[in-house]
Amino acid sequence: MKLLGGVLVAAGLVLSGCSAGPSKRTVELTVHHSQFSVGELRVRPGETVRFVLRNTDPIPHELIVGDQSVQDVHEAGTEAHHAHRPGEVSVAPGKTAVTTYRFGSAGGRLLFGCHLPGHWAYGMKGTIVVG
Repeated sequence: MKLLGGVLVAAGLVLSGCSAGPSKRTVELTVHHSQFSVGELRVRPGETVRFVLRNTDPIPHELIVGDQSVQDVHEAGTEAHHAHRPGEVSVAPGKTAVTTYRFGSAGGRLLFGCHLPGHWAYGMKGTIVVG
């Protein structure tokens, strides 16, 4: 993985377990001290990304991918566990969880983050640049 100033560069993304060619890849994110290992990701329009989220903390976390309205719903919501929805996954302490998300064909920016109580406000979030 190649980090430049806190940005994960597309050429440095982890390419493990990919069998669908360049339109699908795996991105590994680690949570440590209630922070994601990467603050910004870059993806191509139409790309499918398999997110592997490893939680090294002694508390649970989650990964929610979506625009600001998706993040607002989760920040105000009461859902304690996420499963079987693209771009949403919960991960127990010391465990690894996986979710897949297909990005739309338009460019722009999305967000990712954790909405367990206080985590988003603490800064447990990042940006996804589609383009």
